[in-house]
Formats: sequence, C-alpha cells, structure tokens
Amino acid sequence: MTDQAAAPHRTKHHSLPELRSAVRALAAQLRLPAELRTRLTLSVSRVAEPELRAGRLVTLEAVPEQAVAERQLTLRLRAPTAAAVESLPLPAGREQGSTVWRIPLPAQPSASPAAPRSTVELLEEELRAALARAETLEADRRSLTHELDETNSGVLALYVQLEERDEQLRRAHGQMLRELEDALRPAPIKVDGLELAIHYAPAGTDAPTGGDLYDWFQLPDGTVHITVVDALGHGVASTRSALDVTHAVRTLTLEGHSLETIVGRTDEILLPYDRELMATVQLVRIDPVSGRLSVANGSHPPPLLVGEDGSARFLEVRGRGIGYPLAGSEGLLHERLGPDDLLVLYTDGLTESRRDPYEGERRLTAAAVRHRHRPTDEIPGALAEEMHTVILHPDDTLALTVRRSR
Repeated sequence: MTDQAAAPHRTKHHSLPELRSAVRALAAQLRLPAELRTRLTLSVSRVAEPELRAGRLVTLEAVPEQAVAERQLTLRLRAPTAAAVESLPLPAGREQGSTVWRIPLPAQPSASPAAPRSTVELLEEELRAALARAETLEADRRSLTHELDETNSGVLALYVQLEERDEQLRRAHGQMLRELEDALRPAPIKVDGLELAIHYAPAGTDAPTGGDLYDWFQLPDGTVHITVVDALGHGVASTRSALDVTHAVRTLTLEGHSLETIVGRTDEILLPYDRELMATVQLVRIDPVSGRLSVANGSHPPPLLVGEDGSARFLEVRGRGIGYPLAGSEGLLHERLGPDDLLVLYTDGLTESRRDPYEGERRLTAAAVRHRHRPTDEIPGALAEEMHTVILHPDDTLALTVRRSR
C-alpha cells in the first residue's frame, strides 16, 4: 500500500483475533514501530470489542495520505456501538459515527512496502520492544532511586547539621538567658539570725524573666527589707516595669520613708513616666534579733506564716498596687517571727496555676506545713514543684522563704 492509493482500503471483520491480525499486519506493512503497533492494535480492539461480542461486523478503513508536513495513516473503525475512546492506549477521535486514528508514518526510503511477516513474528517483535521498554524504565527507576538516595542522604546530613546548629543556638540562648536572669537578681545577703531562699521560674522558656521580681537588703539599723513585685505582662517589658518598681522602693526605703507610705509614693513617682504600668507589691521588714515583722501590701497575695509547731495563717493587709486607683497600703500588719518559724512570700503564679486562688492557697498551706522542716534553701523549689503538678494557667512564679534561726 503506497501514498498513491487513492481509494481507502476497507476490510470487514467478524472476530477480535481476525481484527487484531489485520491491524497488526497493516501497521507492520507501513513500518510503524513495534510499540506504536501494539498501542494501535490494543486501541482498535478495545473500541470494537462491544460490537464484535454482540455478533455484528465492524469495518476497518485505512488511508495512507500525504498531510501538509508529513505522511500519515488515517484509520477509521466503523462500529455503531463502539466503546468510549477515553483512556485508550493510543488516543482517537470520533467522526460521523466512526472512531478515527491519525498516525504519522515513518520516513520510507523506497516506495515498496515492508515484506509481510507472520503474526507470531510480529508478536515476538512487540514483546521484545516491550521488554526493552521495561528494561529502560527499570534502568531509569534505578537511576532515579540512586539520585533520590543521594539527595536523601544530603538532606539527612543537612538536617543533622541544622539540628546540631539549633542545639548550639539553644545552649547559647539558654546561657545568655541564665546570665541575664542572674544579673537581674539582687545579690544574696547573709544576715545573722535569718535564712533566706528564693525560687523563680518564668512562664515560658523564651524569656529569662517576666514581671515577677524581688529585692532584699539590710538597712543601717540591721533590719532586713524585702520587696516582692508582680508587674502586669510577661517577658522583658514586664521585667523592666518590675525593675522600675523595685528600684523606686529601694530608693524611698533608703531615704527613710515609712514602710506604710512607700507603695503610694512609688505610684506617684513612676506613673507620670509610664501610664501603662500596673504591678502588685508586697513589702516586708524583719528584725532578725527580735523577730518583729511588719507587712505593707499593694494588691499582692498575702504572706503565709508557718509556725514551728505546724500552725499556719495568711497575713492579710489591704492595699492597692502601682497603677491602681488610690494606690497604697491601707496600713501595716505587725507580727512576730518566732525561732524556726517560716515566712513564705510568693506571686500568684504559685497559687493560681489551676485558676482557683483559694484552692491554691489551701494547697500552699498544706505544702508549706509539710515541707517546713526541710533545709530553708530547698523549700521554695519544693513548694513550686508540688504546686505545679497540674498547670492550667502558666505564669511567672516566684517563691521566697524566710526562716528565723535559733
């Protein structure tokens, strides 16, 4: 069959084997590649199968023709009940009740068609082509697998490097935060007759401190002054507010202002410079010789006094904190700290981790009584550990203990 054959070549077929043989022979005659021949044979068979299984004939029409730029084969299959042409091994179209394939033909050096070959020979050739294609795909798969393994190895190595770098940065960040936290803490003081200890933990690990801060120092007359502050917020901004409060309180104390007036005076000094500042304040003075104790308060949780005999009570003083309306302590509470008595000062992060301050105060009382005979420097941490077995509301936490030694 040549390009000069003006009339189409039509054949009628009764069965799939017959149709397949005709398509395969035609494709071989026109020198179509084995893989393309296989796809065409499978596609024609799939479209014609419903009609043939119903016992009706199908007509195959082949027209090799010269297109504008290349030679091509137009193959028409007339089958009224043909199967759908979607997802065929070789795409086709529908025209006037026929399924049509238009296939570019390879360059043909001579005008003579290829010599006929048997169906077995053609099938063997197609099988070899399929095996060669499978081997090529397998080689490509192995190559891609190797490249993927190398890529994964590189990604894993990079991941390990990033993890190591991240760990180094975490350690450096943690060290920096610890150094900053230590710099913010007042230096420990040693006072004959008193044992002091502190525990502090921020609400999160991304900041060394929050708004909870403390200060302690000894006055010229020998009494010890302690300030506990809880500034609104978290992180460095609240730390700055807490530092402003502790510095103002220390300055006013050293200037000789009475304990009862210091909370109100601190508010008067700081609020003109920071209208957003809000902080609760607890002020305590202790005479290490007599055990005399004075407490001033500005909206802060009350101190807990635990007797050596296991008795316990909160030292309530009314007052309003820095930034609150009418800031100041409404008076002073005077008490005596007996030998081996324990005073616990704290911020609400210790008692409100479960969002119920009254339940927190009950738990704190029981814990302080239970731990009162431990060494003083162990008690703040033990209290925080026991109080934070369940944390529903994370917050900065400060616990400070004072014991009067015998």
